[in-house]
Amino acid sequence: MKKITEIFQSQKCTFSFELFPPKTENGYQQLLKTINDLAALKPDFISCTYGAGGGSRNKTFDIVEHIQTQHHIPSVAHLTCVCHTKEEIKNILTQIKTRNICNVLALRGDPPKDNPTWTPGPDNFQYSSELCHAIRSSFGQYFSIGVAGFPEGHILCPDRDQDANFLKLKMNNGADYVITQLFFNNQDYFDYIQRLRKIGITARIIPGILPITDFNNLLKFCTLCGATIPDEVRKIFAPIADDKEKTYQAGVMFASQQCRDLLAGGAPGLHFYTLNKLDPLTTILNNVRP
Repeated sequence: MKKITEIFQSQKCTFSFELFPPKTENGYQQLLKTINDLAALKPDFISCTYGAGGGSRNKTFDIVEHIQTQHHIPSVAHLTCVCHTKEEIKNILTQIKTRNICNVLALRGDPPKDNPTWTPGPDNFQYSSELCHAIRSSFGQYFSIGVAGFPEGHILCPDRDQDANFLKLKMNNGADYVITQLFFNNQDYFDYIQRLRKIGITARIIPGILPITDFNNLLKFCTLCGATIPDEVRKIFAPIADDKEKTYQAGVMFASQQCRDLLAGGAPGLHFYTLNKLDPLTTILNNVRP
């Protein structure tokens, strides 16, 4: 299976999707059907998120392996530091290597809801930069390593210049490319690119896109992750927040224009947070992909 870095060698622009592992067996079976439809859209790669502490860990790797073996699409397994010892992380990477998984997204992660006070000790990795270093040290170039980027700064590090330096540490420790957190003001992304280039980061910075389909839920989510909802977005979606159909149509229009402007400005692709749904991704992709 191709590594993400190998895809980059032949494609200047990529289109990719993110999924999450469902909590129930019925949800898992439904996701397999959705993956079949998503695969028909011919993404360049698909990533799958990871449950802190291993709650959905095996499902993550099952989904990644399924995408690769059944649909022949490169897939990325998210891997987080939280609630794992360094030795457990090494064992997990050894196991997924035997499953022909060669792409990981190295993340710090957040403590799980059932253990919100978890803090790293001497046997844990504290930062994703440490995880990147461990992967490279133990496995050489076998894995292609992606990391998260934060155009507005991380919620725990709102100083944007300092946050950029933390990203540089990840890159110096072996990361290959970056997928950003969602954002709605494209200028934040373009300013982010300038900050990163000024300090010598040359890797691809792929913008993460979340189409708006439920504005009330978006308000709650952005509070948790630290993403800003610009006034422009509030003016469009607040008056129609209780109308699902109008919100859907406005969400398609806004995301399509956001994507067009990003690509026109030089973004090397788009990474869509699908929420395990086919729509409105199909329409948006048709609107923006050449």
